[in-house]
Amino acid sequence: MKSSLGRPLKPNDRRASIAVDLGAESCRVSLLRWKENGHPSIELVHRFPNNPRELDGALHWDLNCIVGGVEEGLRKSANLASEGIRSIAVDGWAVDYVRVDAAGLPLADPFCYRDPRNAKAERSAHRKCSQERLRELTGVQIQALNTVYQLHADALAGVPEGEQWLNLPEYLLSHWGGARVAEYTNATHTGLIELYKKQWCREIFNCLHLDLASAPKLVPPGTDVGKLAGPLSELPAFADTTLIAPACHDTASAIAGIPAVGNDWAYISSGTWSLVGTLIEQARNNTAAQADNFTNLGAVGDRICFHKNVNGMWLIRQCIDEWALRGKKWEIAALCAAAEQVPCPEGVLDVDDPDLLLPERMPQRINAQRVKRGLEPLDESPTNAPQLASLIFHSLAARYAKVLDRVALLTGKRLKRLFIVGGGNQNTFLNRLTAEATKLEVHRGSPESSTVGNFAVQLATLEGSRDPITGAYAEPVARWAGLFIEALDNTGPDN
Repeated sequence: MKSSLGRPLKPNDRRASIAVDLGAESCRVSLLRWKENGHPSIELVHRFPNNPRELDGALHWDLNCIVGGVEEGLRKSANLASEGIRSIAVDGWAVDYVRVDAAGLPLADPFCYRDPRNAKAERSAHRKCSQERLRELTGVQIQALNTVYQLHADALAGVPEGEQWLNLPEYLLSHWGGARVAEYTNATHTGLIELYKKQWCREIFNCLHLDLASAPKLVPPGTDVGKLAGPLSELPAFADTTLIAPACHDTASAIAGIPAVGNDWAYISSGTWSLVGTLIEQARNNTAAQADNFTNLGAVGDRICFHKNVNGMWLIRQCIDEWALRGKKWEIAALCAAAEQVPCPEGVLDVDDPDLLLPERMPQRINAQRVKRGLEPLDESPTNAPQLASLIFHSLAARYAKVLDRVALLTGKRLKRLFIVGGGNQNTFLNRLTAEATKLEVHRGSPESSTVGNFAVQLATLEGSRDPITGAYAEPVARWAGLFIEALDNTGPDN
């Protein structure tokens, strides 16, 4: 996807930049450098696995592993970039946090959002502040994994008040010498931000007896939080490196990585989940939006990511895992190609059926739903995988179309374009089905859109692209994103 957003962009400072993208399955460190001809080059320098581990009967992230893995990537980047590193920014999954002492040192490994303690905490919290009131105040989807319930779980467990907490991307920036902050796009996912005031919600803190003084200072995406300090700063490449809080929520970064302006487009961030929605200037939290369970999350440019979670590539991945247990290992590309050659079975699935969100036995779960609807069960064997895959992809496309119809109705937009980003956008068969079902002009963005958006916000910040009067930020970010997508297109997915 090429950029058409104005004159070529070139930085005033040709030093390199680093984007850190924390993932719940893997973390990545990417390096942006500038060639002699002024064109950018993006290289994936380091990737390492990341998974929660059970510790004392609870799920925790291995903080030392995350920090150590990222810093290995930073050192590799410093060795490559003899011109020096101008900036570092970190995005990642939302909701999880690190508790720190007065000196900013971690007190324990952070809990994982999948820990079962959250379900109990959610029920307890709703007895103090109802689900309806929380939704009214925050405008975000009610989910047990939200930070508000995790903090309440801490309180139920007797964790002392007065210990500050930092979401993981912001913790890393603080660990390297940056100010302790909560970047706004990430903070909205906590379930603790008052939707229209865009500040920590005192009512929720008071209702749940949470310490407002322990919450970090809110800052907008693209905030300079200080200079890199500590052992890393002793490396020549890091002698004068700025730390930037980009859109720290990886979904907000992914949407910032779409080089589009105007008011006629929607997005799907396609991966394990499909996040289907659009950017809006003012939040939508009316009865209809709440009934449809749309969420209002912070976005770059003082806008709102208005979207809905839809089941995604989880469905096909779970099927592939099941077929592998039966002796047939399907590669996703080969399966998509085979699925395109067979007719879709009668009917489509309700892809958001709670039973299809559960792990294991996915072909059997799919058939159970079909039988309930009076449809014939399908052959669940690996040899019939293309037909099951065809059903899944047709069903996803149909669901996307219904959600986007609601997006248009709830926002008043006349949608013409649909940008699909994330790893799932490499499924050309699903992209075609989506175009047919939605009747929209489909554009395939970057599979590494979070990294693109991270770099775009960094450069817009470093080059002073924000309008000093209006604070307008979206169009410059989109222009940088277009340039960086071209860099990825020219050098391959990992370069």
